[in-house]
Amino acid sequence: MATHEQIVSAYESYLVENESFETKNVKAAAARARKALGELGKLAKARRAEIQEKKNNL
Repeated sequence: MATHEQIVSAYESYLVENESFETKNVKAAAARARKALGELGKLAKARRAEIQEKKNNL
């Protein structure tokens, strides 16, 4: 799976978990939302590097 699709998937997971936490007060959803945000950060750094490398090779 490409980094872009992983970012989209992690963001969608975050949205679902955040909604569950905010509306239903599910404590476990808070941890899952934070996990998704952490994954987004890692993936964003990886994608930035991919874009920079591709730009430099043009």
